[in-house]
Amino acid sequence: MQHFIKKRENFRCEVCGEENIGDGYTDHCKKCLWGKHVDEGIPGDRASKCRGLMEPVRVIYEKGKYKIYYLCQKCGKRFRVEAAENDNAEILLKLCGN
Repeated sequence: MQHFIKKRENFRCEVCGEENIGDGYTDHCKKCLWGKHVDEGIPGDRASKCRGLMEPVRVIYEKGKYKIYYLCQKCGKRFRVEAAENDNAEILLKLCGN
């Protein structure tokens, strides 16, 4: 299992404009759930040169946690992350079953 590299970074979402306060593991917008393709190998490495927007395409509920599946709009890379406690529950539920 890959380990996370903790990076405490604040950012403004490029999709909805929400200001997000990083907790060291923040990798997507809490309001709209969109992310940015910044990691390449290990989560938190910030090694990706792509920098495309990551669309949340579906959510599954597994082992007591929501998992968000992403598709990079620039390079097509797909990956999954765990939802955060403060993520928009309405959007999480809307994407369940997609």
